[in-house]
Amino acid sequence: MNSARTSPPGRTVRVRAPGKINVFFRVGPLRPDGYHSVASLYLAVSLYEEISATSTAAPGNTRGNTVTSASGRVNTAKDGNIVVRLKGTALNSEGPLAVPLDERNLAVRAARLMADVCENAGAVRLEITKRVPVSGGMGGGSADAAAALLACEKLWDSGLSREEVSHLAAELGADVPFGLLGGAAVGLGVGDELTPALAPSPLHWVLVQADFGLPTPEVFRQLDRMRMADGVEPVVPGQVDPAVLAALRAGDAAALAAVLTNDLQPAAVALAPQLADVLAAGKQHGALATLVSGSGPTIAMLAADEAAALELAGKLAAEGHNCLAVHGPVHGAKIVSDVSR
Repeated sequence: MNSARTSPPGRTVRVRAPGKINVFFRVGPLRPDGYHSVASLYLAVSLYEEISATSTAAPGNTRGNTVTSASGRVNTAKDGNIVVRLKGTALNSEGPLAVPLDERNLAVRAARLMADVCENAGAVRLEITKRVPVSGGMGGGSADAAAALLACEKLWDSGLSREEVSHLAAELGADVPFGLLGGAAVGLGVGDELTPALAPSPLHWVLVQADFGLPTPEVFRQLDRMRMADGVEPVVPGQVDPAVLAALRAGDAAALAAVLTNDLQPAAVALAPQLADVLAAGKQHGALATLVSGSGPTIAMLAADEAAALELAGKLAAEGHNCLAVHGPVHGAKIVSDVSR
């Protein structure tokens, strides 16, 4: 590593990356590598994670300190040459939704992976602002990883192409490449074989967030148990339903509502039966369709247009639901600032 070429202390690159919903999700059999074959239609939506990567003169010596800020609880920890600071409106730093700050955190792993391939890498402080629900089925951790890759690549001037960064993203997890790509995309294999899909018109959704998480591996295991009990032999899904792609191309919310599919939804509802009431409440208040987002427990509700989404969010909020109106598709991980002190 050539430390003479590292970024000067105080340079900060800020990147934001979107959460996603799966408007179509077929799950095939368990593969020898421990993953499931899938066919997915990812849609990036306007709920963003944000990472600031700041070059530092030394890695620092903070571990486990906790302070309180206006945006919620903030944790700081050190992992080698990486100091991590965590905050955000989606943050719950205690209990099962605690976000790890060590190598289990995808953003930390992304920074370490980029450091391995950058001769200019130096000590860095990562500040992660979380807005996507933790363990909510919206790929928040994958968005963090995509943002961290892009931020550190820029901070250390790696010279890697976007395609090379995407290959690194695939090493971190199946959803991370989509965090870089954004928009709408078909995902095959384990979800990492991406093909952009045409979606020229925005679609409007209401996200209903839970106060608990559902670990993705457990939801997949539950699906496997339910299929075994029912004698279902899943097949490898080879494509996304063409009707889904046609509805996206046309920007036709009503047509899309008729073909929304998520194989993980029965498993998520089996693990968290209260989700069934939320799904029903959305339909009762005018949603065109409701479904569990990914592995859940976040519920995505499709609305006819922006006004309908805002009205739906208002009705659900009045009943005590934690909800937010969003739209998609939106861009993938994007640098929003690059400044030096």
